[in-house]
Amino acid sequence: MQTITLTTPTYELPHVNRVHVEKLEILGVRNVGQLLVHLPHRHEWIRAQSGLGDLEVGMIGSAIGEITATKLSGYGRKKRFQAVLMDETGRLELVFFNQAYLAKKLHVGMYLRVQGKPTRFGPGLQMNSPMYSIIPFDEVKNLNVDQNDEYRPVYPACEGITSEQIRTIVRAVLDQACALLEDHLSDDYRKDRELPTLGEAYRMIHAPESEAEVTWARRRLAYDELLMLQLGVHMKRAHLRQTLKAPPLSRTPEINQRILTRMPFALTPAQQRVVDEISRDLSFETPTNRLVQGDVGSGKTVVALDAMLLAIAHGHQGALMAPTELLAEQHYLLITEMLKGSTVQVELLTGSMPPADRAGVVEKIASGECDLVIGTHALVSESVAFHSLAVAVIDEQHRFGVEQRARLRVKGGQSAKNSQESETPHVIVMTATPIPRTIGLTIFGDLDISTIDALPPGRTPVTTKHVTPEKRSTVYHWVNEKIKSGDQVFIVVAAIEPGGKEGSIRDLRSLMKELEGGELHDVRIAALHGRLKRDTREHIMHRFRAGKIDCLVATTVIEVGVDVPNATVMVIEDADRFGLAQLHQLRGRVGRGKKPGVCVLIGHPKTEDGIARLQAMVETNSGFELSERDLEIRGSGDVFGTRQSGAPPFKVADPLKEFELLQMARRDAGHWIGKSPKLDRPEDALARRRLLKTHGQWLGLGDVG
Repeated sequence: MQTITLTTPTYELPHVNRVHVEKLEILGVRNVGQLLVHLPHRHEWIRAQSGLGDLEVGMIGSAIGEITATKLSGYGRKKRFQAVLMDETGRLELVFFNQAYLAKKLHVGMYLRVQGKPTRFGPGLQMNSPMYSIIPFDEVKNLNVDQNDEYRPVYPACEGITSEQIRTIVRAVLDQACALLEDHLSDDYRKDRELPTLGEAYRMIHAPESEAEVTWARRRLAYDELLMLQLGVHMKRAHLRQTLKAPPLSRTPEINQRILTRMPFALTPAQQRVVDEISRDLSFETPTNRLVQGDVGSGKTVVALDAMLLAIAHGHQGALMAPTELLAEQHYLLITEMLKGSTVQVELLTGSMPPADRAGVVEKIASGECDLVIGTHALVSESVAFHSLAVAVIDEQHRFGVEQRARLRVKGGQSAKNSQESETPHVIVMTATPIPRTIGLTIFGDLDISTIDALPPGRTPVTTKHVTPEKRSTVYHWVNEKIKSGDQVFIVVAAIEPGGKEGSIRDLRSLMKELEGGELHDVRIAALHGRLKRDTREHIMHRFRAGKIDCLVATTVIEVGVDVPNATVMVIEDADRFGLAQLHQLRGRVGRGKKPGVCVLIGHPKTEDGIARLQAMVETNSGFELSERDLEIRGSGDVFGTRQSGAPPFKVADPLKEFELLQMARRDAGHWIGKSPKLDRPEDALARRRLLKTHGQWLGLGDVG
């Protein structure tokens, strides 16, 4: 065989034809290196060749027999070809669906080697669509049946190339390819952690001699994935703490008193603890990078406002970035009300503002006339330049990627103390979707985490009920009674208009028409969704808060930030279509006043995950417990590498199941970066290259020199 390198294209490899090249490219495999990292998604035992009568039900096996009968049945494309194999030990029936051409290819008297998983069929055995090969008659007596059981990899494949064909291609180059791999971990490092070399790990995962080898190989490859992420997180953290400076913001008794007078209520002990943690961070030149997590309604906005007012008290600016215009508008209304009568200049900046209004706000931000700006991702556009941004708050962190956080960080502007010295702002991110501990150590590993673990006094848990669509009329009759007793109601739907990909789900326009002509014909109903203009949305929300609208039918634009104390009922149509975090956020819109809230989930879940989500909602009000349940339901493969985080997904590691391995990788990465913050020692060069290739872009490591 020719000499290969890791960059040798697939079309130069043995057993690869033109079709294989095209199909491998669809799978993301264009060269030897990519073929090596195209890992099996599982392994299975293949039993050694046996007699037909000795095949085990449910166990993949192979055998040789003579075709003694064939049959073609069915019509059109649905034809079914059947064949009977016989040997001295027994009989096996073969069934091939939609492969009528086999009637011309396989004939009585031929010998076949078949491989597949037999099932019991009457008194005998049957194999559906087995792999097969025709054996020439003169070779039958000379067949070598001296085989052993084999633990074989099963690869992700696609139409046009099978797992077995991929296996054949991999086997042809495996030894040479593994020998080419350089290991970024030293011999002593691996020995201390009982890890094989990188080459050994890939050899064992592709051509294992036992289940134990697969376990050992997986452990090394999973550790590498976790270690690379942790190295990136620790490198970013070290860069932030050692090379960047933020304006120190000390909290004097005078400043503290001025801030407290602006708060609408006394802080809870949990809020005060988090305020103290943030204040300690802000007092240093080291830039704050803290995540504040708290359940729906726990008072995170007040904590964030406290930090921004501390910046303003020192002559700097504060900014709050929200994921939607409606949430930005809600924050703006709430904060301007709290700061009424103060000298703090507050502005709103969103993408849909008229150009002239937007230009005016941008000018005030640049000149320093604006003290506190609240907006959407428009805040990180190139046209926005801050005079002296000292505290940047990002609400609903899971809606933004690390890149947007980094873009807001570079908006610091010129320090008020020294116009020649550029400073970075302190960054505080908030989420009402509590972060499971496992994810906190990975995707958010560069953040310090504060938790508001108690609700303000007077808040009562929301009662949650799940009903099937057949009881919808009963639900809306009950809603009518609640409205007549003085309560207000949210109804949430998944779509604005009927049709499209959503299929038969309830949409806003149809439901409005149905309710206005039916159970809610005598109440004041309005619709709210993202397509409405900002002025219209503000007008509707103002009337709803003022009690001039009884029932608001909305999309998920009301998911976060909407605070209407008199709203006690939340009805969610097609609730099984929503994620668990989203359902919990929506539920948090009610029960925010003195009266208890009720959330009704209307849905008929058709999957186990859907059933589990609605059951979890009924069983607990705790966002912290729900975040762990969500992780269990969805699995870490769906959570890690989400679009919101921007992180590439793990191929091997499962942090949920391998938490000890994650902790080891985190400890090792911290120690490694402690000795080499930029991985710029000669012995770190390979690890650095692989880190930047995997995580450099999404973690923003390009600025780590």
